[in-house]
Amino acid sequence: MTYHLRVTDLPSSERPRERLMLHGAKSLSTAELIAILLGTGQGPGKLSAVGLGQHILHKISEHQRDALTVLRDITASELMQIQGVGPAKATTILAAIELGKRVLHSRPSDRPIIDDPAIAASILSPDLMWQSQERFAVVLLDVKNRLIGTQVISIGTATETLAHPREIFREVIRQGATRLIVAHNHPSGSVDPSPEDLYLTRQLLEAGQLLGMPLLDHLILGNGTHASLRQLTSLWHELPQGD
Repeated sequence: MTYHLRVTDLPSSERPRERLMLHGAKSLSTAELIAILLGTGQGPGKLSAVGLGQHILHKISEHQRDALTVLRDITASELMQIQGVGPAKATTILAAIELGKRVLHSRPSDRPIIDDPAIAASILSPDLMWQSQERFAVVLLDVKNRLIGTQVISIGTATETLAHPREIFREVIRQGATRLIVAHNHPSGSVDPSPEDLYLTRQLLEAGQLLGMPLLDHLILGNGTHASLRQLTSLWHELPQGD
């Protein structure tokens, strides 16, 4: 059912805000959660806020796509192509999505020690695994290998991503880290390193030596698994990091 009534015309027991207060956010549909963010409706046929939420989900799930998967990486321009969604509504939705991501990935006060490739891969999995484009990310660590944070540095195409040592180490310095692990995904699912992967790893190891910021590993994620270039190659023996 698509809502054309104003939310204020609904019985209080059916209004999204009131239901959230009484029963919690989990009791609301995705369209109702979006309606709370939108505040007001409109769009085709002067829809209510809930109706506009339903309309947004319908539009982004065209071509048999999962609406929540699309929302995860949707842009403001894509949202504003939907009738009834202007800059204010689009930015509110994007802010809520980003806040949810940050809460999900927030680290506890007792920061974990990253001393195994599998731990680093599991931390990066939400950002890198099962993505349709190559993404390059960095795990930022302190001198005791405790997690400071993670950051996606670049997003490329289905077959390649562009990451430069300058951009990577700039983020390390900006966040006050002293050690790092880098990683990227292969949308193909293969975790075999390419010649370009090996070349970039060598560049990063050389930069790590120069800056005194050890590169501990370079991981490749794909198809639910990962590979460690430190374990697969001799690069760390050729360019020791003093770690």
